[in-house]
Amino acid sequence: MVAASVMAALPFANPFFREERLAPPESPDAALARAAARGDRTAFGRLVDLHKRSVLGLCLRLLRHPEEARDAAQETFVRSYASLSSYDPAQPFAPWILRIARNHCLDLLRRRTPAGALVALDAEPEDGPPVRELADTEAPAADALLERAQTGRALEAAVAELPDRYREVIQLFHVEQLSYKEIATTLDVPIGTVMTWLHRARGQLRRTLESQGFESHSQEARP
Repeated sequence: MVAASVMAALPFANPFFREERLAPPESPDAALARAAARGDRTAFGRLVDLHKRSVLGLCLRLLRHPEEARDAAQETFVRSYASLSSYDPAQPFAPWILRIARNHCLDLLRRRTPAGALVALDAEPEDGPPVRELADTEAPAADALLERAQTGRALEAAVAELPDRYREVIQLFHVEQLSYKEIATTLDVPIGTVMTWLHRARGQLRRTLESQGFESHSQEARP
């Protein structure tokens, strides 16, 4: 009886203590968001500093106009500040705020585009439904070309020619370095769709860059 009482009194024997110890630590973004939701403007300013580049980058990819993109990025942070109570601290902050930016940009595009002329960015590709998760055979060659062309204007021009949905996944994966899951959350599509769009975007970029004289390392190694 005494031994049982002693064991029960030990912290590690208490299930509530054990659950607390196993709980994942709060991310820095989540801590800042929680503080900002309580009215801490300094904390929100820190969130802005951490995510302003990625928000502006996505707005620019979608709107293709620097001044309009800057205004959209600013509006994104205004809206995110007003919506902090809806943010789930257990989830990554970047996809949450990028989704706000994307939705705002889509609203702007709808306003400036004639009815019926705007293709939904989350529509399925014309040549079939998204594939299940599989190895991207375009990735090695395309990534080598992206690495070689990333400092030149050729890559920007090639990305600009991509369909809207493909520009988005290239921006989010290669520039913002979001995971498939985070991109799927941002775009509100299945992971398989993200992988399909990324696969096809890489393929189109590879063909465009190769037509301009860029060659992958694997091709150069061939006799």
